[in-house]
Amino acid sequence: MEWEVVIGLEIHAQLATKSKIFSSASTAYGAQPNTQACAVDLGLPGVLPVLNQEAVKMAIKFGLAVDAELPERSVFARKNYFYPDLPKGYQISQFELPIVGKGTLTIELEDGSERVIGITRAHLEEDAGKSMHEDFHGQTGVDLNRAGTPLLEIVSDPDMRSAKEAVAYMKKIHSLVRYLEICDGNMQEGSFRCDSNVSVRPKGQQELGTRAELKNINSFRNVERAINIEIERQIELIEDGGTVVQETRLYDADKNETRSMRSKEEANDYRYFPDPDLLPVVLEQEMIEQIRATLPELPNAKRDRFVADMKLSNYDASVLTSSRELADYYEAVLTASDNKDPKLCANWVITQLSGALNKAGLDITESPISAEQLAGMLVRISDNTISGKIAKQIFEALWAGEGTDADSIIEAKGLKQVTDSGAIEALVDEAIANNPDQVEQYRAGKEQLLGFFVGQIMKASKGKANPAQVNELLKAKLIS
Repeated sequence: MEWEVVIGLEIHAQLATKSKIFSSASTAYGAQPNTQACAVDLGLPGVLPVLNQEAVKMAIKFGLAVDAELPERSVFARKNYFYPDLPKGYQISQFELPIVGKGTLTIELEDGSERVIGITRAHLEEDAGKSMHEDFHGQTGVDLNRAGTPLLEIVSDPDMRSAKEAVAYMKKIHSLVRYLEICDGNMQEGSFRCDSNVSVRPKGQQELGTRAELKNINSFRNVERAINIEIERQIELIEDGGTVVQETRLYDADKNETRSMRSKEEANDYRYFPDPDLLPVVLEQEMIEQIRATLPELPNAKRDRFVADMKLSNYDASVLTSSRELADYYEAVLTASDNKDPKLCANWVITQLSGALNKAGLDITESPISAEQLAGMLVRISDNTISGKIAKQIFEALWAGEGTDADSIIEAKGLKQVTDSGAIEALVDEAIANNPDQVEQYRAGKEQLLGFFVGQIMKASKGKANPAQVNELLKAKLIS
């Protein structure tokens, strides 16, 4: 039997406010346990929540970016359940009337095709605390610093049909919230987390299969692995005569397996009801338009501009716009090099710079080479002061901090490209005179030997001869 996979994601993005969603306690990461939980976060008797307006504005910003419905009125509700790290015994969330309604997001797949994924809703809620098991030897410690931290839960439609599509969607949301500067996207710190709802059904069947929810996966790689292993588990279970039960499962990355945590609750299990301490949120059109005016150029629009204005390939433009910081760096390189060669700039940012950053485990914002330094080097390639090969030496020197700019390194190391036609002609003549057998073979039709001669000349010039001039002179002399 052929099976179809159905996947929906619930992404929790921690909003980049300085204080919590219903209190003035700090949201800064890394404080000592239970030092950033005030009376409101602890749920002490008599306290009242006060809504953080910045969290509302950030939710609206996201809604506008995904062309979503923005209901005039939204309501906070109490989601009731017991857990040690939930001090009030309920979580303030939104249920029937969320702040962001239906929207869409277009994702790009590996084969270059695009798919539109529906967004069911995005709602505001407070985070719970954190249960800590590692250091307590059979006991559980509770850190309530995260309690009350503002989250935007982004719920997709069940529109994805493979783990790769799910990862592409998750990456697009990750990029978008960072572009909007509403979330730092730091997965290691728990600022960006994902729950995956996975089910399978016979191909052609309209009715959805029973889903399992995979909780709190915090890396793109693990999302893909967890979904694939869960798909495999469900298909094997059904084909062996079993049935999939609706439940919440945990992904164990070390064992690459999912295991049952608890039966999956339905909405009525949580006994949602409107929070009596919080008024409905009413959005005024004037406020929405003010926020719309602050939206940055979004990833797809920036990608299309790079293709149209810089004549980049769709792939290169997509890579460069995958993060706002990388796109900003590329544009800074272009500006500093007077837009001389957008394609050359793109190649160096995507290949050399990004490769070096990945190898060193650094983000683009931590690059040892500034956009201005890279641009200075690329200008020297464009004006034939240096070759691409020499540029790699200069890049390594800039990376190591051996000079303040390309020009000083070229001067100090004597790396200026030889463009004097007389000097290059002498090198060509020498290479031809020293290799008569290869000359004869070339003239007999073995044209691939041209690379041999170029290599000899570049070696003799220590890489400084202008390759274009070498090729031109060499071909002329070998024919004659």
